[in-house]
Amino acid sequence: QVQLVESGGGLVQAGGSLNLSCAASGRAFSRYAMAWFRQAPGKEREFVAVSWTGGATYYADSVKGRFTASRDNGESAAYLQMNSLKPEDTAVYYCAAGLSFDIRTRGYDYWGRGTQVTVSS
Repeated sequence: QVQLVESGGGLVQAGGSLNLSCAASGRAFSRYAMAWFRQAPGKEREFVAVSWTGGATYYADSVKGRFTASRDNGESAAYLQMNSLKPEDTAVYYCAAGLSFDIRTRGYDYWGRGTQVTVSS
């Protein structure tokens, strides 16, 4: 079992930055791919970024060059640095853990409860 808790969301103006954190408890954190998804009101949950166990990362085209996913296996934590934020980035952001490097929600077994990110224009 892995428990995930996100933090770091908030209200920011367009062009600003936020750094989300995901604290994990449970065993073998380093075995898991750690992904970030987001869900805006009335929309489906969508993939944002993923970091694999060795540090490899992959991003959705919509955030590439603006967001950076990272992880600290020693601290059992994952991070999402978000720069140059846009109003369309407004959503609840979730971290997820899974044993596969996947961009689909079904690839992840464990989910946090999410943190709200609101970007004002």
